[in-house]
Amino acid sequence: MRDASFFGIDFTSAPSARKPIRVAAGQRQGGVVRLAGLEALGSLDAFSAWLTRPGPWVAGFDLPFGLPRELVETLGWPTGYAALMAHYAALSRAEIRDRFAAFCDARPAGAKFAHRGCDGPAGASPSMKWVNPPVAWMLHAGVPRLIAAGVHLPGLLDGDPGRVALETYPGLLARELIARRSYKSDARAAQTPERLIARKDVVDALEQGRSRLGLRLKLSHAQRDALVADASGDSLDAVLAMLQAAWAAGRPRYGWPEGVDPLEGWIASA
Repeated sequence: MRDASFFGIDFTSAPSARKPIRVAAGQRQGGVVRLAGLEALGSLDAFSAWLTRPGPWVAGFDLPFGLPRELVETLGWPTGYAALMAHYAALSRAEIRDRFAAFCDARPAGAKFAHRGCDGPAGASPSMKWVNPPVAWMLHAGVPRLIAAGVHLPGLLDGDPGRVALETYPGLLARELIARRSYKSDARAAQTPERLIARKDVVDALEQGRSRLGLRLKLSHAQRDALVADASGDSLDAVLAMLQAAWAAGRPRYGWPEGVDPLEGWIASA
């Protein structure tokens, strides 16, 4: 998308002043993406308002956009994307938890959860998980707001072509750079020097362009310090999602491989 801005959104289903939704904004010129700024959204209403900003922009959102087809068909839910999301949004979290728990209880140990086709390639948690991490609540809080804002969900639901929303997973890019080393924690006791060093290594690798995305991150000294200092990793995750969105915007079908299930969706760069 020509002259587009790129955003990365580290989403939480229960944002607050202490734990806001983090937004990274950037501009791409060739193989370089410059971080233009970081923003904090302290409520879901602020998130909804942010989605209405005029385009052109492409944004990567760290939340699942779809549910596993196996789960949907087993529960007898609608198998069209728009109808499924409307049905899901109308359920309470308690109702979702009860249905998902019953689904899991009926399955053998080691195969409790259903998976989307993109989960394995991305190393992502199944989108039906309601704890550790509660990505099912992120889908429940986030996707209905994307749809209400009329943004374009490529491969899933047509909307404003100037405002493009992609599912991203920052952990996929982070693992490419530092393998399985942990680089973040919300628990103060777990915010160790080792995790700080890991964040520094991620930032160094991004600045040097050492990923298969072929993009180099351009930061000011102050931005670099801020990304490394944020022990929660939320700001860094937003930047990782921004880079994944910038990569996908330059690919046919936003990087979706052939044969993706249009009910489940795909994680950018998986």
